[in-house]
Amino acid sequence: MAHDHKLEIFRGLLKFKSNTQKIWGVLIFLTLVTIVEVVLGILKPVSLTHSYFLGMKILNWIFIILTLVKAYYIAWDFMHLRDEKSSLRRSIVWTPIFLVAYLIFILLFEADYIYQVYRDGFIKWNF
Repeated sequence: MAHDHKLEIFRGLLKFKSNTQKIWGVLIFLTLVTIVEVVLGILKPVSLTHSYFLGMKILNWIFIILTLVKAYYIAWDFMHLRDEKSSLRRSIVWTPIFLVAYLIFILLFEADYIYQVYRDGFIKWNF
């Protein structure tokens, strides 16, 4: 009985959201991010398609960043990382983000190198 009383006081202080509210929040957030991606993909603003950062169009960087945001949020909510200790959250979330950033870095520089070799080198385009 005394334990139940302490639990009720604890619940009153935290004011938990219901699962339905959490699911609607996740749906709305992911829908908004997806709508932004789709609108940018359809409109393709000239200011974002003709300006480059680190050898890639700004629009492509926006798509990569928004995809990583969605992946992080999905892991945060559906894998219940919100309730875990911060060290576990960091190890699960930040490791793939750094690996994806490293992969993008490698792909961009290797692709740029191959393009420059074919463009300026002695090898002709065969395809």
